[in-house]
Amino acid sequence: AQNKAKKLEQEAEDKIRDLDKEVALFAIGHMLDRMRDDYKGCPKVLDYLNEVQNDIVEHLDSFKRAAAQPEGAADGQLALMQALGQGEPSFDQYKVNVFITNGHVEGAPVVIENNPTYYNLVGRIDYDAKFGVMTTNFNLIKPGAIHKANGGYLILQALDLLMNFQSWDALKRVLKSGEIAIENIGDQYRPIPTSTLKPEPIPVNVKVVIIGNPMIYHLLYAYDEDFAKLFKVKADFGPEMNRSDEHVREYASFITARVNETGLRHFHKSGVAKIVEYGSRLIENKKKLSTRFIEISDIISEASYWAEKDNSENVMARHVEKALHEKKYRSSMIEERLQEMINDGTLLIDTEGTVTGQVNGLSVLDIGDYMFGKPSRITAKTFVGQSGVTNIERETAMGGPIHNKGVMILAGYLGSKFATDKPLSLSASITFEQEYGGVEGDSASSTELYAILSSLADVPIRQDLAVTGSVNQKGEIQPIGGVNQKIEGFFDVCRLRGLTGGQGIMIPHQNVKHLMLRNDVIEAVKNGKFHIYPVRSIDEGIEILTGMEAGIKDENGKYPEKSIFGIVDRKIAQFADIMRIYGGGEERAAGKAGRMGMAAEGIDEK
Repeated sequence: AQNKAKKLEQEAEDKIRDLDKEVALFAIGHMLDRMRDDYKGCPKVLDYLNEVQNDIVEHLDSFKRAAAQPEGAADGQLALMQALGQGEPSFDQYKVNVFITNGHVEGAPVVIENNPTYYNLVGRIDYDAKFGVMTTNFNLIKPGAIHKANGGYLILQALDLLMNFQSWDALKRVLKSGEIAIENIGDQYRPIPTSTLKPEPIPVNVKVVIIGNPMIYHLLYAYDEDFAKLFKVKADFGPEMNRSDEHVREYASFITARVNETGLRHFHKSGVAKIVEYGSRLIENKKKLSTRFIEISDIISEASYWAEKDNSENVMARHVEKALHEKKYRSSMIEERLQEMINDGTLLIDTEGTVTGQVNGLSVLDIGDYMFGKPSRITAKTFVGQSGVTNIERETAMGGPIHNKGVMILAGYLGSKFATDKPLSLSASITFEQEYGGVEGDSASSTELYAILSSLADVPIRQDLAVTGSVNQKGEIQPIGGVNQKIEGFFDVCRLRGLTGGQGIMIPHQNVKHLMLRNDVIEAVKNGKFHIYPVRSIDEGIEILTGMEAGIKDENGKYPEKSIFGIVDRKIAQFADIMRIYGGGEERAAGKAGRMGMAAEGIDEK
């Protein structure tokens, strides 16, 4: 009888359970069926809905369980009761983790990831700590930037990407496999494997745009074999554009957009014109405009500030000039100290008179956010010998390779100009006086050549002129960089000492198009107080510096006697004769000194 009662009880429970299932299916079946119709083209969704239905039917007790929460129970007690299967069930397993939704996005998603760490790129699995135990579930799976950009574009900074651990390798792995798997870094390096979630890989169709400087691009191209395979399209963004009417209008549009975005004061046409001039100065070319819009934006903001301080409704040209002046003032401390040292005679620079074998050269110092020109005294000494042109900076390891190359070119020029019919028996030493930081670049090679020619001819050079420009072996003057800073640097020295009207600077003629000078320099040139001489060759330059004819060979291959080149040619011939006498092997020791003395006297008379 007891067994029969238990059997009847079991049958009753089974019938009640079946009835509960029928009720549950009746309650949820039509809702799931409607969803099945909506997703009938997605087999995986249909499988998921079937699994949800089966799980609900199998766990009906969870839905029927009353919320048994004793009054006054603390949060920790409730959490413990839930962990022990008591209290209100959470139903977390029925939640949907909406991983990514682009319903609010028009067109393909464009994601800019400013901090491309491993987890920010490929996503992560978070954990909750409960009673000292770390637990997780599918609701704690978080997306990364690649998930958000799937079907669209992902934009990354190259340097940030490479500096974050595992980010570069993870990105390459995704692009090569065409799918992204979420896996925490700790799971990859844990010595003992532990049970955790392993989400199914997601197919990826994304275009990745990496922004970086040319050096990073070439390093990756050379040392990472995957880089050329994965990133096939290279786009160079130039730092300049033509100064056309269209681009000037776009500059004005950019100024307006910047004003509207940040609530600045509107610009008058004179202020816009000054901004355009500044854009040309940044690129050092009056036919070009800079595309370094961050610097342009800074000047726009600062000019608006000065217009506000001036109670001006619009930003005028004077406000832009004030902003540029203040920007220069904040960065020009080193330049001012050097100008003071030149003015008080600590650094030796002459701006008047004439000196033999001495020329004012010009260099550019770059301290990162500011560049300025610095005059330097370049001197040359010549004497009998066969060592050629000796660069003291090279001998002391203070000269860079480009500077050393420029000096070595001088020997080629002198040889082709004066030693086609005689040996070049010459020793010359050249140096930048009071230069202790090293020299690089060939922009002073023409200056050094003028100093050597002056020393050989014993003809003084004007000290109220400064010189810049490189030279080739044919004596042609070649363009250089930083021409505006060099001109302004020497102009400031002359202005502090007083402009005489004869001071100026010689530049390569190719650099005329790069002139974007300060207003005070332009006014001084207009009024004849300062001069800029564009030159094409050494012949033109030496004539300006000495006031003498350079000299052209006649039909007999001789230079005019009173020309610079004629005097130099005779001096080199004298050096060759002296070397022949001192180096000859036919003299005997007894009479050698007398014969050399007579030969030397004959040379002097000649």
